[in-house]
Amino acid sequence: MSEETDNNELSGNNDEALSHNQTIPISGLYENWFLDYASYVILDRAVPHINDGLKPVQRRILHSLKEMDDGRFNKAANVIGNTMKYHPHGDASIGDAMVQIGQKNLLIDCQGNWGDPTTGDSAAAPRYIEGRLSKFANDVVFNPDTTEWQLSYDGRNREPVTLPVKFPLLLAQGAEGIAVGLATKIMPHNFVELLDGSIEVLRGGRPNLVPDFPTGGLADVSAYNEGMRGGKVKVRARIEERDKKTLAITEIPYGTTTGGLIDSVIAANDKGKIKIKKIEDNTAATVEIVVHLAPGISPDVTIDALYAFTDCEVSISPNTCVIRDDKPHFMSVNDVLIENTKHTKGLLKQELEIRLNELLEKIFFSSLLKIFIQEGMYKHPDYENAGNFEIVVDVLNRLFTPFFDRFYREILPDDYKKLIDKPMSSITRFDVKKADEQMKALEDEIKEVKYNLKHLTDYAIAWFQKLKDKYSKGRERRTEIRIFEKVEASQVALANVKLYVNRADGFVGTGLKKDEYVGDCSDIDDIITFLENGTCLVTKVQDKVFVGKDIIHVGVFKKGDERTVYNMIYRDAKTGISYVKRFSILGVTRDKEYDLTKGSKGSKVLYFTANPNGEAEIVNVQLKPHSKLRKLQFDLDFAEIAIKGRASQGNIVSKYPIKKIILKSKGVSTLAGRKIWFDEVLNRLNVDGRGKYLGEFDGDDRILIVMPDGTYSLSSFELTNHFDPKMLRIEKYNPEQVFTAIHIDGKTGNYLVKRFVFENTPIGKTTFIINEEAGSKLVLLTNGKDPIIKLDVLKGKTQIPETIEQHLNEIVDVKGMKAQGNRLSSHDVKKVTLLSGEEAYVTGHDEEKKREDAIADPDEERVEDETVAPSEPSEKPKPKIDLEITNPDDIDLDDSGQQSLF
Repeated sequence: MSEETDNNELSGNNDEALSHNQTIPISGLYENWFLDYASYVILDRAVPHINDGLKPVQRRILHSLKEMDDGRFNKAANVIGNTMKYHPHGDASIGDAMVQIGQKNLLIDCQGNWGDPTTGDSAAAPRYIEGRLSKFANDVVFNPDTTEWQLSYDGRNREPVTLPVKFPLLLAQGAEGIAVGLATKIMPHNFVELLDGSIEVLRGGRPNLVPDFPTGGLADVSAYNEGMRGGKVKVRARIEERDKKTLAITEIPYGTTTGGLIDSVIAANDKGKIKIKKIEDNTAATVEIVVHLAPGISPDVTIDALYAFTDCEVSISPNTCVIRDDKPHFMSVNDVLIENTKHTKGLLKQELEIRLNELLEKIFFSSLLKIFIQEGMYKHPDYENAGNFEIVVDVLNRLFTPFFDRFYREILPDDYKKLIDKPMSSITRFDVKKADEQMKALEDEIKEVKYNLKHLTDYAIAWFQKLKDKYSKGRERRTEIRIFEKVEASQVALANVKLYVNRADGFVGTGLKKDEYVGDCSDIDDIITFLENGTCLVTKVQDKVFVGKDIIHVGVFKKGDERTVYNMIYRDAKTGISYVKRFSILGVTRDKEYDLTKGSKGSKVLYFTANPNGEAEIVNVQLKPHSKLRKLQFDLDFAEIAIKGRASQGNIVSKYPIKKIILKSKGVSTLAGRKIWFDEVLNRLNVDGRGKYLGEFDGDDRILIVMPDGTYSLSSFELTNHFDPKMLRIEKYNPEQVFTAIHIDGKTGNYLVKRFVFENTPIGKTTFIINEEAGSKLVLLTNGKDPIIKLDVLKGKTQIPETIEQHLNEIVDVKGMKAQGNRLSSHDVKKVTLLSGEEAYVTGHDEEKKREDAIADPDEERVEDETVAPSEPSEKPKPKIDLEITNPDDIDLDDSGQQSLF
């Protein structure tokens, strides 16, 4: 039944219903209409097609650009006007879509102000900007012979159903759209990696794609889930520490703008989450947002706070939805690439088959013409006397009968018509030799096309390789893939509020300004309170909250803090016995009351201290006089009490009543130094045993960091510290450890050797250990006691090659760090090879450190691989950290007991 008939019947039924005052059900109407609308939005507006990666409006824009293409730029307004022949919507949607395509810098060459997605600046009006198809678009997007066509919405023109794109365009550009009942969000991927992935697919492998964002930045794709629903990508800005007072944001997360990011930083500062003096936007061709820190603010903590409280870190949830077989499908990006690769292979096959047919037709007609002329058929009396076309066909069929087996197909009347339409002048000037040469070239090309059809996979691989060779320059990966350590907001939040306590009434909060000041904290901290009755409670910082009367201690609670130890003496109300206990509180349920005594009602805390580093004091316990007591006072050393859990009962202090407890001497830490590891993946310190063990740190211990440019600095062992991933080595600083270095003097070009100890410089100060002249370069650094090297040199004017072994200890004595050292050799040094040395860094011509990765037995000597000295001293070597140690018991020690990392 037609739609018109349905509407007439419905109208008639409505009139009849109205005449009888009946209710008209409309549920059926909405079911059909809504389904039609949803289908239209999904298929024709919001979701890209898997084959060409384009939404309809994008496809129509590209088709219009091709239709108007004459090699010159076209006004965007003209392109929009032409596209309206195909797109049944307003010009605004076409203009916006065209600008978005142009900003992706792949399919359209842009001229004029097309806006900047990084800064959020919009494009100029369409009448002011111009564009044309890029060379890449002309190479991979269009081919009318392999395009499926359909009529436009008004039936006046033809438009492509999909464009024959021979490239995974969808994954290169990414896509985002909201339809009815579903949405799509496809991440952009790297141009070169997509081509490599397609080649891998053709070779039988499965790709493993990760996003690459045009804004650069850092990305953690460990939960990417191949771009499917439920996945997540964390993207961070790239933040550089210019100095201790200045940070610079040089790349921003995908989906943000410089203006929006700056607003988020200002908002975080206004809320007290971070503390900055000012922020400057110096963005021009590249992003540069300069953050000036307030005095006394740690840049490392601020970097983490920027990630925690601002748009410097965003989380993106991908959702790869595409149109496939006229239906929406949720797929992984790897499966999309596989489909795209197969589709490209199919298009290449179609193009080869079309080309083969064209070549066969050319040879067919060339052979037909050659026989027609060579055999003199055009002079045959029957041909010349033929009265009409039907007789001509009969005559030529009879004349060509002996030659039918030379043709790959039957000769049709149209072929004869094409033959007899040839002017007599071209027949008389026919060059047989030239015709044979042309047919030979055609036959050679046919063989090549047939070979490619037979080896279609190799041909497709060559196609992707050709695209890579031709267009990959300047399309290197911009986003650095990292694994992010979760930034705990409570650990990096500034202490932006003041905490007060009313001990007697039992109130704690930031609004009790008339009561006792406790200290500074952040507005997202948890606080822990201890009461005289032996209970404790953890709650959120609030303006005012009741926690219980008779408060004896209030502090900021840090979950999992093993170093804060509480020392307590309490009296059990039921037995009257006093107990002593030391305990840590690692994890609790917020707002739940915990009893630290034996639980008897009326128990009381007699003595309490909170010790952030496990300090154990000595107290003097005085007892009330009793007939059975000979000794009324004694000293109690908390260091003799084992640290247990909060629920432990404790040890008995006295069965008799205690009169007074007096602090006799302050305590010192009873905890061992903190065991610190360096995680080379995250470039962060940790106490969880991840990465390389640096050692036990306590007090003023420092970390030594050496950079490939011949500089070093000392750092604290705070877990919030950031480290440059390009660093040469990181280890616990030992002021007595002797190092041996070979370096090139940039002024003379000589190789010098020096032995020295690193000076104890202020934290964060960068100091050179080599000459600061331009061209100076660190070649070798080892902490071995007796390093032996092999030198390949060229001797004399005749440059005779010779190999020499040398003990570096015999060349130079231990001197000050600023000493330049002695000349390594009077001859031209070509190669330096370390034969023995506890741990070393060596650089070479190719800037690679060729070293053994295995850890030798402590009693065995470690031998380094052969490495060549650098030919260009100005280049910086690439650092490498390549020893995996997760257990401190597995660490090699040199003769001095120094822990060996590399």
